Amino acid sequence: MTSPVDPPDGAGTGGPRLRLLAVTACPTGIAHTYMAAEKLVQAAQALGHEMKVETQGSIGAENVLSDNDVIRADGIIVAADKDVDLSRFAGKRVLSVGVAEGIHHPERLIERVRSAPVHQGGGTGGGPGPAASDDGPGGAGGKQRGVGYKALMNGVSYMIPFVVVGGLLIAVSLALGGHAQPDGGLVIPEGSFWKHVNDIGVIGFTLMVPILSGYIAYAIGDRPALVPGMIGGWIANTGALYDSESGAGFIGAIVTGFLAGYLVVWIKKVEVPRFVRPIMPVIVIPVVATSALGLFFIYVIGRPIAWVFEHLTDWLGGLTGTSAALLGVVLGLMIAFDMGGPVNKTAFLFGAGLVSKNPEIMGMCAAAIPVPPLGQGLATLLRRKLFSEQERETGLAALFMGFFGITEGAIPFAAARPARVIPANMVGGAVAGAVAGIAAVTDSVPHGGPIVAVLGAVGGVPMFFVAIAVGTVATALMTVTLMSVGSGTAREGAVANGPTAPTEPAPGAAGEVLSGYLTASTVRQRLLADEKEAAIREMAGLLAATGKVTNADALVATALAREALGTTGLGEEIAIPHAKTDAVSAPVVGFARSAEGVEWGAPDGTRARLIFMIAVPEAAAGDVHLRLLALLARRLMDPSFRERLLAAPDTEAIMRVLGEIQ
Repeated sequence: MTSPVDPPDGAGTGGPRLRLLAVTACPTGIAHTYMAAEKLVQAAQALGHEMKVETQGSIGAENVLSDNDVIRADGIIVAADKDVDLSRFAGKRVLSVGVAEGIHHPERLIERVRSAPVHQGGGTGGGPGPAASDDGPGGAGGKQRGVGYKALMNGVSYMIPFVVVGGLLIAVSLALGGHAQPDGGLVIPEGSFWKHVNDIGVIGFTLMVPILSGYIAYAIGDRPALVPGMIGGWIANTGALYDSESGAGFIGAIVTGFLAGYLVVWIKKVEVPRFVRPIMPVIVIPVVATSALGLFFIYVIGRPIAWVFEHLTDWLGGLTGTSAALLGVVLGLMIAFDMGGPVNKTAFLFGAGLVSKNPEIMGMCAAAIPVPPLGQGLATLLRRKLFSEQERETGLAALFMGFFGITEGAIPFAAARPARVIPANMVGGAVAGAVAGIAAVTDSVPHGGPIVAVLGAVGGVPMFFVAIAVGTVATALMTVTLMSVGSGTAREGAVANGPTAPTEPAPGAAGEVLSGYLTASTVRQRLLADEKEAAIREMAGLLAATGKVTNADALVATALAREALGTTGLGEEIAIPHAKTDAVSAPVVGFARSAEGVEWGAPDGTRARLIFMIAVPEAAAGDVHLRLLALLARRLMDPSFRERLLAAPDTEAIMRVLGEIQ
């Protein structure tokens, strides 16, 4: 957006008119991105300056700054809580602040940019890095999620395609190109078409761990951290480098990702001569960080991993004479713990080494191996609203991988929510291992999952499938339970206990705004509730009166879970609670006014008097949800619009004012 009027030189500024540029962005890319842009443009107009603002929202970059804009600019303000590429602003004065500063102190930023340092080129800024984020907290100032959480999500989002592609190619190649052996094994002939497909899948699986590590590091330390993060992840996953029969897997990758990121951040702070600075991000930092991290992992961290692997194997050997159920529990816990990491590999190699002597042990492992991906996939089907669209798609792929005994299919879920997913996986793995042990299930090949039973390698097939089924259900139920408790989505009778009786619209009220999603029937002149939770219940009741809400309790629960992540109070006496849930059948928007205001935790401390509630189905949660938020945020930044909305005497007048939203 650009200031619509070019005032005379020096008008209202006490100095020459400036040509200013700005970039605004918040982690969610919704309301605060556009609020900051509006405030900066308004402040520039008032001070007599020219201002063009590029908004980097969830619907993409808009009003993009051109090379000519940058050449002509006297200064650039970057008000962002996420990664913004500053390399295009080399040689210009650049002021980087949080998005909240753009909302609350735009005039101060315009004054400060006059004396801002000249950007030397290279690198990014405006936040902790390009961390992946969904519709998370709505507050300002970048305090919604810690840098660690954003970095982890960044790594997971880049890793998921490698897990899915690698796992599915391996599974398909085994299913279509594998040949059953007399001992029940499955072999893909060397040099065949399907062997090449399998090899490609193995490459995808091999890359997923360094990708996870590299992009965690990138989110913390920017581009110079990418190489040490990826190489560190490769080292962590290659146990031969530190005398271990198994690499550290995805848990090791998370460790190396964070170590690489923060090591690069520390190196950047070291003062170096001016002539060295241009090569720091390209040569010096990557080389020093990669060497230091790699050697540290090999000589310091790797040795204990190898020692633990060796002693775990010895310990398991001492359990073979104990109860089969106990051994099954232990093996199941280990298989499900790190899904391809050293603990998992210890249990697997222990079972594989005894295939010819004691196939019951491999039978316990084989039953536990598919449980994590099958359990997580089932969880995405049982409680879809707890998972993002990407996670639901990954869940389907995990089900397919689980059938073929690819435990790594559950890694994206475990990496994103380790405290909830890993315990759930371990419970299911332990149950599956115990059932298989009690039933004396055998497996004559070093592999697991339903596929080995289909190919005839399993003895006691019915109980083998029972073990897998029971373990899968246990993991799925434990996962959704832990996620529900953690997110606050389970709340019984939330609407029924609140003041939800709908009021009739004023006689003669008509019309609709926001593409028909907000109508006179979803407007309430005076909100009865005096605190946030009750207000959300009352607004949900208002939307329920349209018939588009199939489950009011679930709508309230989702909206409250969203508030638990961060307030939707935007300041300026505005709140926009919103929910993406299958509890509504079609998008619907409600509006209510509160005379005294409701405490909503807004960053400027104001109580919410203008409250909009947006509810959209999961299937329509993309552009519809984001564009509604963007439209509202932009229009509500106009003080005169807010005043007219507060002063409107009845529903019909309110609808006329709301009709200005375009």
